[in-house]
Amino acid sequence: MQNYKMTIAYDGSRYSGWEKHDNAEQTIQGKLEAVLSLMVDAPVNVIGAGRTDAGVHAKGMVANCQLETRKTPEAIREYMNHYLPEDICVRDVRGAAERFHARYNAMGKTYQYTCYVGDLKPVFNRKYCYIPEEKPNVERMKQAAEYLMGTHDFASFCGNSRMKKSTVRTVDQIEITQNGSFLYLTYHGNGFLQYMVRILTGTLLEVGFGKRTPKSMVDLLEAKDRSQAGFTAPAKGLTLLKVDYSNQVNG
Repeated sequence: MQNYKMTIAYDGSRYSGWEKHDNAEQTIQGKLEAVLSLMVDAPVNVIGAGRTDAGVHAKGMVANCQLETRKTPEAIREYMNHYLPEDICVRDVRGAAERFHARYNAMGKTYQYTCYVGDLKPVFNRKYCYIPEEKPNVERMKQAAEYLMGTHDFASFCGNSRMKKSTVRTVDQIEITQNGSFLYLTYHGNGFLQYMVRILTGTLLEVGFGKRTPKSMVDLLEAKDRSQAGFTAPAKGLTLLKVDYSNQVNG
């Protein structure tokens, strides 16, 4: 058995998230496992670097799995892309160290949230961005983001009310940029809680709408209360861009 590391891109619009459950055929993990199981004629367990929610997209999700096959990594990639649906693409397959684990070895992730703030309808991008009802003040959003960066207890930004593990995370980058009619919020951190990026985005947008002050982020962090934070931005605007690994386990 050889361990393989895979980099995967997908349009999450019609899927109920990454993680396989009862309706496995409508999950990214379920689709990957079905194709690989067909290829090796045996059950295959695909381990993802994280669990993107229903409707969330990815350009650089990383996964690993154990396979017994004579196919080269390039042939595995070609086989998978031939049989996977058109909204899932395996960008890269390579042999990995036996102990490489896509989730446990991940050191950081980069997510990007896209908003459309133009005057006309984004007809061809509508499935991949959120269109707020009003245009936010970007400078106020940038000021608020400064308070959110660093190591904090992000319980106020966690969508799982039954979370028993630590809600402390380190977010070392929140970059807010505008390119034409598109507003991008790019986040990098050592890990993110359920819905965390979308709640952070909704809260920062509320700052941009003048409903909150930038400095109120300090009180939000101290409150550790989800009900005090902003709305959860829609899933369709969120994309996982990249997962970080150290050179020792990078496959």
